[in-house]
Amino acid sequence: MKVPVLETERLILRPFAQTDEEAVLAIYGDPVVMKFVPLIPLANLAEARAHLQEHLLPVYETPGECLFAICLKEENSPIGYVHVSGDDSHDFGYALRKEFWGHGYATEAALAVLDFVREQGVLYVTATHDVNNPASGRVMQRLGMHYCYSYKELWQPKNFWVTFRMYQLNFDGDSERVYREYWDRFEEHFIEENVNQ
Repeated sequence: MKVPVLETERLILRPFAQTDEEAVLAIYGDPVVMKFVPLIPLANLAEARAHLQEHLLPVYETPGECLFAICLKEENSPIGYVHVSGDDSHDFGYALRKEFWGHGYATEAALAVLDFVREQGVLYVTATHDVNNPASGRVMQRLGMHYCYSYKELWQPKNFWVTFRMYQLNFDGDSERVYREYWDRFEEHFIEENVNQ
């Protein structure tokens, strides 16, 4: 998907560039940031360069998929990312360097990206979070997403069991639409009480 440059009050959201290697290492190399991301933390600049070439930049050639680097306006250097997958889950994910947590940057960036994908004609997005990462769930709720169900998955490449909560936001107001792929795929699935409270 052609990814434009978006601006919010405090942020520039733009495509990752060839010159972002050090920023990529700072984001994807931090074990604390990567704890809830399905990726082994990058170890050095060479791995960051390879990740940029093999995984980030090719996104911009993938139909329906979008990836934005989150940058502070005063620096225009990535401090995190927002990603929406191009498959039928329209999976919505984000991460931010830990020194920028707690300032509302993830919510600010995510709202702008949601507006963008809505304008592209996407009908809904889904998002999942580990039950041990409730802060991510609070971001989803602030974005207007609603909890649908939970499921247990043997998470790869980290190879341990995780209970995920699946949230969804339907842009067209169809409250009956629920993406059921994870419910159908994973044997252990259930609905928790009071998650949206």
